[in-house]
Amino acid sequence: MEERNFTHQPVLLEEVLAWLNPQSGGTYVDCTVGGGGHAAAILEKSSPAGRLIGLDQDPHALEAAARHLAPYGERVALVRENFINLPQVLDELGIPAVEGILFDLGVSSPQLDVPERGFSYHHEGPLDMRMDPAMRHTAADLVNNLGEEELAGIIARYGEERWARRIASFIVRKRQHQPIITTSQLVEIIKEAIPAKSRRSGPHPARRTFQALRIAVNRELEILPEALRQAVDLLLPGGRILVITFHSLEDRIVKNSFRRLANPCVCPPSFPQCICGQKPVLRVLTPGGVAPSEREVNLNPRSRSARLRVAEKLSPVLNATGGE
Repeated sequence: MEERNFTHQPVLLEEVLAWLNPQSGGTYVDCTVGGGGHAAAILEKSSPAGRLIGLDQDPHALEAAARHLAPYGERVALVRENFINLPQVLDELGIPAVEGILFDLGVSSPQLDVPERGFSYHHEGPLDMRMDPAMRHTAADLVNNLGEEELAGIIARYGEERWARRIASFIVRKRQHQPIITTSQLVEIIKEAIPAKSRRSGPHPARRTFQALRIAVNRELEILPEALRQAVDLLLPGGRILVITFHSLEDRIVKNSFRRLANPCVCPPSFPQCICGQKPVLRVLTPGGVAPSEREVNLNPRSRSARLRVAEKLSPVLNATGGE
């Protein structure tokens, strides 16, 4: 994919700016910079002296972001890296803490729309699904090499697919005759595996399996809890962490991670007061999450499943008193 085709409409943009509230002189991190849509808006809002650090593991996204954000000059630093390594990135840049951090999780529209990336069940392409092309294992590697039980577990756990065992069984049977190396091959196998009655309604029959494989290939859910914890550690007091999710598995991890950091006490409810010494480090600002407006969904249907969660780093003074 040529980077000039990497255009991405940022989701919940107005809401992100309102909750992040970028200020001139502040330093902000976009952990999934993509084409630079959110990043450009943050830089505009934090003009003239706000700084942005943008991470992405997709080189095509970074090339597009570099061109999009070029007018902001030295106010921008772009790094090809997975957000699990954010502490090392900031350390190398000499930045001890920041005012705000944004995660826009999941796969972007340009990645979905380019057949060569192998993310989409609508397009014929290699069964790849790597967000970072330098990663060792592709979706085809998982499909052709994992045991039936492990494959079924991935599809059930990450795709919440009720037909996971049957799909895994059909995959194992088919690959005995020839390797499964294209998206269309896998789509046909999934259609064969899911009973016709269950295919007549609801989303595309391959949607859940493709989601599961993408998550497994990129270790998306595996690294998320630790990435969120590290990000909170890197916030200044009063700094905010914003996370946009696109499916229930991601959203559940974010909600639970924020909840644990906002209320880490492990004392039994019967105790008259906390004696464990665990103090809150976050205040959750959006307990139910923020959904896109009807207008945004009409303009960008892919935003329909998006949800934004926001939390604020507490000051040491508040932590010391045990307040929120």
